[in-house]
Amino acid sequence: MLLKGLILGLCCFCGQIAAQESVTLQLKWTHQFQFAGYYMAKEKGFYKDVGLDVTINPADLTMPDAFSAVSNGDAEFGVGHSGILQERINGQSFVAMAPILQYSPYCWMVKDTSDIFHPRDFVNKRISKVSHNDSNELMAMLTRSGVNTRLLSVYNGDNPSQAWIENRLDAMQVYLSTEPYNMTQRGISHRLICPQRYGIDVYADILYTTGKMLSTSPETVEKFYQASLKGWRYAMMNMDEAIAVTQILYAPNKSFHELAYEAEVLKEYIMPATTSLGHMSIPKWRLIADLYGIHQTEFDKVKASFIYKYQRPEKMELSWMLIAAIIVSVISIPLYLRLMFSKKITV
Repeated sequence: MLLKGLILGLCCFCGQIAAQESVTLQLKWTHQFQFAGYYMAKEKGFYKDVGLDVTINPADLTMPDAFSAVSNGDAEFGVGHSGILQERINGQSFVAMAPILQYSPYCWMVKDTSDIFHPRDFVNKRISKVSHNDSNELMAMLTRSGVNTRLLSVYNGDNPSQAWIENRLDAMQVYLSTEPYNMTQRGISHRLICPQRYGIDVYADILYTTGKMLSTSPETVEKFYQASLKGWRYAMMNMDEAIAVTQILYAPNKSFHELAYEAEVLKEYIMPATTSLGHMSIPKWRLIADLYGIHQTEFDKVKASFIYKYQRPEKMELSWMLIAAIIVSVISIPLYLRLMFSKKITV
């Protein structure tokens, strides 16, 4: 009976050791194919395989700011835009782990009948309001083409899409895989003017965490990083399955066709032919710093702690199997002594 009790206790102990660690990922928008890699990492068990129980939270559209949720501790990981560098300069201890999109998905959308064909054609035009942090590259593209953006008429009203349709706007900021699809479905012809085509090359949908999380739980961060990239590779190699999982479990309000369009558009941004998944480089971050008006000396002060690099903890960590073996050895000693004592009495 004693031995059975010890074995049962050992099994319970080992079960506790192998328990899943709960972490939360905060998205920057609502559920859609844009985040399919994380869905697949969860649904295919990649997170579970490394001991993680992951909750994926969509953004609150009334305040779609993933930075706040991560900075205040509501989430351990987040997906953000290139403005994360400005947040880091401003004092937030964010660590960029992997840009899932190698290029910005933000573009200007103009009517097919518009006389805007090039960024320089925006002089004296009416544009939608642009977030400095979220899509600063749109204004940078115009500035580099000689347009004085301070003289542009900026629309600050509600429903810019409707204003654009009614010709109260000449150009509207759009996400490459969303508004263009909706306008095409409505039969409204349009053109896109995108920063990437004019040498404005920035990262987007950046997976990140905090310096505190990295210092206290470096192996958890690395596990999440590796499992997430594994999920993205799987999603790219099995797009029909990833689209179906996204629609059925995360975005039932979107049609398969809409999600398929999004996947087709974004795949070249996620895994371009010349770049590996999640790759980051110092020169590209320097360009982003320049776009945000960050002096290079300021960037140099934070770059080592801003760009993720896994460092294995120096402390010795015992596996659960080794711990179990130690426990068995310890509890075996009194049993052995009892057995020996019984033999002596018998003799």
